[in-house]
Amino acid sequence: MQPVFDGHNDVLLRLWRSASAGGDPVEEFIKGSAKGHIDLPRARKGGLAGGLCAIYVPSGELVLKEPDAAGHYVTPLSEPLEHQSSLVVAMEMAAIALRLERSGGWRLCRSGPDLGGALSTGEFAAVLHMEGCEAISPDLAELDVFYAAGLRSLGPVWSRNNIFGHGVPFAYPMNPDSGPGLTDAGRNLVKACNQLGILIDLSHITEKGFWDVARVTDQPLVASHSNVHAITPVARNLTDKQLDAIRERKGLVGLNFAVTMLRADGRDRADTPLSDMVRHVDHLVERLGIDCVALGSDFDGALIPAEIEDAAGLQNLVAALRAAGYGDDELVKICRNNWFRVLRTAWHETENE
Repeated sequence: MQPVFDGHNDVLLRLWRSASAGGDPVEEFIKGSAKGHIDLPRARKGGLAGGLCAIYVPSGELVLKEPDAAGHYVTPLSEPLEHQSSLVVAMEMAAIALRLERSGGWRLCRSGPDLGGALSTGEFAAVLHMEGCEAISPDLAELDVFYAAGLRSLGPVWSRNNIFGHGVPFAYPMNPDSGPGLTDAGRNLVKACNQLGILIDLSHITEKGFWDVARVTDQPLVASHSNVHAITPVARNLTDKQLDAIRERKGLVGLNFAVTMLRADGRDRADTPLSDMVRHVDHLVERLGIDCVALGSDFDGALIPAEIEDAAGLQNLVAALRAAGYGDDELVKICRNNWFRVLRTAWHETENE
């Protein structure tokens, strides 16, 4: 079995919703559940060794716009969120992450040695991520608190606008150059993350925002859960020009398992074959090189191919990549080592730490 460190999941959102309905999120994760994609039993069955676990404040249930006769759709951006209520939700999700750590459900990893230690002991290696920074105010006061709690990665925006920047809509076909980029507050956020050692994630941001971050950051350019626009022209996917910049900065793209970002027709259908996933990986490897390609499933946040179904089915993708000609050394890089490299770089760590 090939252990996988995955670049993006929304398990904290699912557990928060369970807690809001009166459930026990810690028990649900540790003992297992029929809900969603990730819990500890299914992670162990599928070789999911850990991943970036998102604090994401929802905008209700996202419903993709129905395609027209040509198969095209544009889902309007979600409305901006209010700061104070967003902060409450984000704190509740961070609390679930901390309770899982105390209960032995996972290890909350704050450094490269934490990641290596969790992998060696078989603990689930969770890295706390924030997807959309509505919980952070313009003076960035909350950033230090979340960092102290374990936050080591963030995306300034989700697919909605906020004080830091602008997001892309869920739309097909559409170019990611769909709106403005970072605000002045967004530039300050990126600079503060550079100083603290918090990875900046470029998934969900507009193309102008992508280039704004590239000009400000001293980190590798990373899109944790995005795919190839030349294959699936949804606004969330990356153009070849963006991929070239990621290669030049020794960054990373994590393959998103969301079927709308994999299929050439952009449809939301679970009967999407694994060959579509391999096709995106092949293009990413050709454009970026093997050292800059990884996985970013979007487990618990999207409809994924039925041949994977949930975390327990991860090795089906590994087998498909192996059948497509990827050897053990390449699979180790795609499945975990490339993520470990960029995280250590963003966290100001050397290769030997």
